[in-house]
Amino acid sequence: MQTTDFDYELPQAQIAQTPAEPRDSSRLLVLSRADGRQEHVTFRNLPDFLRPGDVLVRNVTRVIPARLFGTKEGANAACEFLLLRQLDAAVWEVILRPGRKLRPGSRVRFAPELAAEILSKEEGGVCRVRFDFDGVFEEILDRLGETPLPPYIHERTAPADRYQTVYAREAGSAAAPTAGLHFTPELLTTLERMGVEIADVLLHVGLGTFRPVKTDTVEDHHMHSEHYEVSEAAAGQLNRARQEGRRLICVGTTSVRVLESAFDKASDQIRAGSGETDIFLYPGKTFHATDGMITNFHLPQSTLLMLVAAFAGRETVLQAYSDAVRRGYRFFSFGDAMLIF
Repeated sequence: MQTTDFDYELPQAQIAQTPAEPRDSSRLLVLSRADGRQEHVTFRNLPDFLRPGDVLVRNVTRVIPARLFGTKEGANAACEFLLLRQLDAAVWEVILRPGRKLRPGSRVRFAPELAAEILSKEEGGVCRVRFDFDGVFEEILDRLGETPLPPYIHERTAPADRYQTVYAREAGSAAAPTAGLHFTPELLTTLERMGVEIADVLLHVGLGTFRPVKTDTVEDHHMHSEHYEVSEAAAGQLNRARQEGRRLICVGTTSVRVLESAFDKASDQIRAGSGETDIFLYPGKTFHATDGMITNFHLPQSTLLMLVAAFAGRETVLQAYSDAVRRGYRFFSFGDAMLIF
């Protein structure tokens, strides 16, 4: 399967630069996997398409201020770190810019209380670094770091909390699970009052989610691993719903990847536990635990678009994208959403 099979035309003007206000005023394209039928509503109309007993599966990760700016010691050269994943108390996987000038052994100074040494350069442009710090690292990061908005967002006027879901809880992501940005506390309350259950899972968004596909064929792309967790309580809730024939509706591709990573074919159950996942879902792959998903409109040739195409069919999804472009939908992180089931 060719990576170019997942291309589409998008006018630059439809790449959302700012979030909708209020959050649930964004548009919602409701897509049927069975026949490709579409409905076009507003996100606050979501309760009209869910039913009592459905389980809304959401990712409670929280975006950290993962972008740091520093200077290479001994050279006075500016550089940038994007923190991807914490490996232990002081060691992180990061993306460096400019990567060529920072080699193993190089040291970078961010502030008097924070520096880092490059330990190694890994596959795919990722490096391992060890931070030296005086104080509590998380507090230093909150003070010095910036929220890492995607590069296609050129306006930086939105408050930092608009790149967090209203239910974000566990710090550790380099990017937001953007399908969740449309929810308000009031909408969640409405859903719970009508009998929709909410199950919380965790996937810290890193390079695996947004790393571009650079191979000509889809099958040759390798996903970078990301940390995920499913609690005993969430696994029990999800398995009960499946046994009773109730739907699991995932908020975002990250929640889908958690469920499909935690699913055990032998027992036909979602396993509780934590680990690393590099699951890559593209057309031809099977979904075992996902009955529906809420998702934003994704970049051409991205693994996220491939996952959605695997769930609903490539032709059906690309037709829906074409229709969304024609109707003036807003795309990507701050853009509009789809509900697919």
